[in-house]
Amino acid sequence: MNSIDRYMARLIAMPLIGTLLISAMLLVLDRIRRLFDFVATEGGPVSVVWRMLANLLPEYLGLGIPIGLMLGVLLAFRRLATSSELDVLRAVGISYTRLLRVPYMYAIALALLNLAIVGYVQPWARYNYEQLRFELRSGALGASIKVGEFTNFGDKMTLRIESSQEGGRDLSGIFVQMTTPDGPLAVTAEKGQFFRSDDPDTIIFALTNGTLVHRDKTSQKPRVLTFSTHSLPIPLPKYEAFRARGGKNLEQTLPELVRIGKDHDRSEQERDTSRAAFHFRLAEVISMFLLPMLAAALGIPPKRSTSALGVFLSIVAIVTYHKVNEYGQAIGSLGRIDPIIALWVPFTIFAGLTIWMYYTVAYVPGGQPIGALEKGLSKAWGALKRRLPGRRRKTLEIPA
Repeated sequence: MNSIDRYMARLIAMPLIGTLLISAMLLVLDRIRRLFDFVATEGGPVSVVWRMLANLLPEYLGLGIPIGLMLGVLLAFRRLATSSELDVLRAVGISYTRLLRVPYMYAIALALLNLAIVGYVQPWARYNYEQLRFELRSGALGASIKVGEFTNFGDKMTLRIESSQEGGRDLSGIFVQMTTPDGPLAVTAEKGQFFRSDDPDTIIFALTNGTLVHRDKTSQKPRVLTFSTHSLPIPLPKYEAFRARGGKNLEQTLPELVRIGKDHDRSEQERDTSRAAFHFRLAEVISMFLLPMLAAALGIPPKRSTSALGVFLSIVAIVTYHKVNEYGQAIGSLGRIDPIIALWVPFTIFAGLTIWMYYTVAYVPGGQPIGALEKGLSKAWGALKRRLPGRRRKTLEIPA
């Protein structure tokens, strides 16, 4: 790698890393508020929010990596063009294809990383995320007891605690209602504290200064017991196990999708959805090899222009292509169109447009694929400025 390649690598690295970090942070900030609301509503511990976000990061990186690669290469070519360094490099005989050597090194490495993420890491992370949601809703994570509210543990116990101090070690104003095999039981106590027992399915609630009311099935009158200390064993509710992985296509790795798509013992719908998911992931990864050429075409503005229209169009192009692929996957999963047609026809169109734009910049003298858009935007902006109200220039009249 010579000095030009090292220079290109440095120009690409900073925008690429910055874009990845910013896109990940924006996506996390968009989801973190909803996760906090969900966890608080279900009464789960706050630490589970960070575990859920960690399992969502592979899904965010699946879109963030192509955007980072695109903007990294685009901003590198834009800097070379606006600083006239590109003209110098072209004058000494370095072609655009030679300048794409380092961008394609980045593209190959990031495409392999993205393939590992969407093909293997993301399915397991998505399954773990769904499992955490299930455990929160079922209470298997250990729902926190909300002070001043009635908390249900299964369908046989209700607990209310008036106040909590010292991080939950000192509880006061306690009310417990349970349904036991011998009959209903109700307890009120001034103080209380939880302790572990030898049985992992049972905890001990040590109560102080309270009253216990038990209505036995064999007796007409309830028994009332006033105590100074009483240990109340509380059986923890048993929750059903979470489903096995693979209930959704997002939870299946690429080899699993291929196997399901070829399994004739499966239903036609399962085969179609698996094939659509497989071709969607593959098309998203392979499209990354087109991004360096598209970035070079959009990153070089016309001569005597510093317009950032290419940056805007690059983001629009990636997001639009991603949404078209999502639509192709959806209709391919329904069996209306073969997934190969639904996903690889848009890829062919995208590839053809990218190659045409790169050929225009690299091999057509004075070629600029977005030159017409640049001129139209410039004329529109000039017309808008003329219509904007402003101060009229005063002219000085020189007397004769």
